[in-house]
Amino acid sequence: MTVYDRWHKSRPDPGEPVCKEHRRTPTGEHGIGERWQVRWRDDRGEQRKRNFAKKTDADSFDAENKANLDKGVSIDQAAGRKFVKDAAARWRADLLHRGSTSERMDRVFRLHVDPILGHLRMAQVRPSHIRAWVKDRSEVLAPSTLSVVYSNLASFFASAVVDRAIGISPCLGVRLPSVDERRQFIPTPEQVHTLAESLPARLASVIYLAAGCGLRGGEIFGLELDQIDLKRREADVSQQLVCVAGRSPYLGPPKTKTSMRTVELPAVVCKALTEHLKRFGPVEIEIDDETDPRKPLRRTAKLLFTTNMLLPVHRATWAHIWAPAARAAGIPKGTGLHVLRHYFATLLIHKGASVKTVQLALGHSTPTVTLNTYVGEWPEAQERTRALVDGALGRVPRMCPPG
Repeated sequence: MTVYDRWHKSRPDPGEPVCKEHRRTPTGEHGIGERWQVRWRDDRGEQRKRNFAKKTDADSFDAENKANLDKGVSIDQAAGRKFVKDAAARWRADLLHRGSTSERMDRVFRLHVDPILGHLRMAQVRPSHIRAWVKDRSEVLAPSTLSVVYSNLASFFASAVVDRAIGISPCLGVRLPSVDERRQFIPTPEQVHTLAESLPARLASVIYLAAGCGLRGGEIFGLELDQIDLKRREADVSQQLVCVAGRSPYLGPPKTKTSMRTVELPAVVCKALTEHLKRFGPVEIEIDDETDPRKPLRRTAKLLFTTNMLLPVHRATWAHIWAPAARAAGIPKGTGLHVLRHYFATLLIHKGASVKTVQLALGHSTPTVTLNTYVGEWPEAQERTRALVDGALGRVPRMCPPG
């Protein structure tokens, strides 16, 4: 790699005229564009070049490029000049995410990244920009939410390093606000029953599948008749109802591979489902089935749960139905159906179920995910802890002999 002077010849012929400004022999590009040019070959052997107005900038760029080559790293300068907004859009388009996950990721960047960092070029972004971004977003996002949003941003820049668009991630060394470790809200059994009683009758059993089996909302609304066996008291979770903007709900694979599982149906859930089937039965609906993305098809599904209009339960429809029921049960505002999955997991943990048992029931990828997510306590857990210790130790012995 070398820094070239575009405006002047390095080997002029004898007798060639010189320019008045620099007293050197001019080229045909004299005075046109930026004077200094760095040329190099990328890792594919292709010739690259970049122009600079100041020689000091060209020298710095040349030195950085040489240092990267010495380390075996070749940076794609064209990729580094792309705007963050454009590079992030390309990155998201290439990710192997399911529809709903892609929609959430697009929303994160549209609302929280593009307006603040989108105008910067990839190679311009420094840790100071990310720290300023964290400070700005911490004013509008809870620490736990900011952590999730930041992880998406950090993944994007980490991918850019792998793709050699930048040499180092600007997210390295950036600290986030600490997440509030206060106990999460857990409903009481009475609140669970009140939720079921406050919902339209054809959706009441949704509550017991969530609280009694730990199913996710999409898994519940994607359940078909042939997935449940009331005699064996089991349900197969092999699909979910997916809702994304711009299209009708469709059936897709569960959230992860480990989400495909067989769950046990407690007696209370079996009773609720039996009553539901007697009154409402399954509803046959023509729906797109993309559980195998390579072989999408349209078929008739026998869904257990539908709206009063006999349509799949879209998440927007569910949010409208859930809100008044949650108020009636005293569930905090902003808390969704997922709180019942948390209730289920916490219940199992504190009743003595192993972490592995809870992991399999919830369909988590690893026991660590289960431990990190579901270690909260429900009301009165401290009193139960006291009872367990008292029951084990019994009376208190005399610690000292009489004086």
